[in-house]
Amino acid sequence: MTDPAPDRTHPEAEAAASDDAAAPPADGSLEDEAHAAAEAAEADPEADGATDPEPVEGQDGELAAAQQLADERLADLQRVQAEFLNYKRRVDRDRDLVSENATYKALAPIVDVLDTIDRAREHGEVEGGLKSVADQLERVVSGLGLVRFGAPGEPFDPNLHEALAHQGTDADVEVTTVQVLVKAGYKIGDRVVRAAQVLVVDPE
Repeated sequence: MTDPAPDRTHPEAEAAASDDAAAPPADGSLEDEAHAAAEAAEADPEADGATDPEPVEGQDGELAAAQQLADERLADLQRVQAEFLNYKRRVDRDRDLVSENATYKALAPIVDVLDTIDRAREHGEVEGGLKSVADQLERVVSGLGLVRFGAPGEPFDPNLHEALAHQGTDADVEVTTVQVLVKAGYKIGDRVVRAAQVLVVDPE
């Protein structure tokens, strides 16, 4: 039996081969590999394990509950706001009505005084100082909202006029018309204090 052949490799050659295996690749090779890796990551985003987070279980239910609560609070707010607006309108209406009633009570008795002044004017008896007083009184009551109405030639309106008598027919009118104003009417706003007392004629 023969002995195995002795390894005749030179020790310096083995050392060189070992150094070549351990040496890092050239700079150009590293750049190519990095570029290739970047392209692969762009082509397949999930390759590096990065994925979108999945929704937490129960999150949708919590959002729905929060939205429902917000809707209920908004509805409550809108209802309270509507109630307040209705209350404000009611208070304003009541305030106006109270003011109108007070004005009505104060001015209604003065209507008879104004009638007396009208009759005195018709007879030329309102002169001098009396005329100044009469004019001032009429300005004051007008400023408080008392409005005079009624005149010959107006169409008869049962809401505004009180017909004391019919004076027959008239070919020149198409509807029942005021012919003579006996006493003027007065109103405050849309409220009639006293209807105008009139004589009327009817169409033929």
